[in-house]
Amino acid sequence: MIRNIAAYRFVEVADPPALAADLRAWAEAGALRGTVLVAPEGVNLFLAGADTAVGAFLQRLRADPRFAAIEVKDSWSDAVPFARLKVKLKREIISFRRDEASPLRAGRAPAVAPQVLARWLRQGHDDDGRRLVLLDTRNREETAYGRFAGALTLPIDNFTDLPAALEPHRAALAGATVVSYCTGGIRCEKAAPWMRASGLDHVLQLDGGILGYFEAVGGEGFEGGCFVFDDRVALDACLRPLAGGADPVTVPATAGVQAA
Repeated sequence: MIRNIAAYRFVEVADPPALAADLRAWAEAGALRGTVLVAPEGVNLFLAGADTAVGAFLQRLRADPRFAAIEVKDSWSDAVPFARLKVKLKREIISFRRDEASPLRAGRAPAVAPQVLARWLRQGHDDDGRRLVLLDTRNREETAYGRFAGALTLPIDNFTDLPAALEPHRAALAGATVVSYCTGGIRCEKAAPWMRASGLDHVLQLDGGILGYFEAVGGEGFEGGCFVFDDRVALDACLRPLAGGADPVTVPATAGVQAA
């Protein structure tokens, strides 16, 4: 079986080219394939290969104090779902183009654990009795494969489009506990602090994203599968390729704001 990992870490990187060269060398040594993004604000990676090779890569990465605490999401497949290894230097490890949203500057928004969110979904509100709104920060291609039931989805093609697309919904979000979510959490690391700074109270982020939620509690409250950026296309709640050829499910471009 092939081990697939997704991981990111926001941390100051003084010499991105040097770090990128190291990551490439470590990945090539284990014949890993996938995508590695390196920027002054950290790293974002999706890699696949033999379990022992992935483990050796992570051991080297975590030996660097900057990445000792990096969290990794695992899934398994019969074949490597990437054609080759790509290591790229970027201005941001996830492009949002708003410096004030960087968790290195703004700090991390409060997070909600998957187990807590599942309980909130069952009871229909948070522990303070506040109305619950799940906000999907992914693009319309991703949300077409699946999303949390009743979530607010936005008609965006790029993450940078989120602020403008969210603007018409601000009044409806007032007074609610807004839980933002994405694939693995990286987009919410920027979206949630930005939303809080722009005047939306009670904004949280789902710790670990959809993949972390699947790993911790399964698919409770989730419809369809989670789009992933490789040849598997989408994963079900057991982190397996979605049955039926990963066909998109029918999801409106913009769902109404509802109590989940």
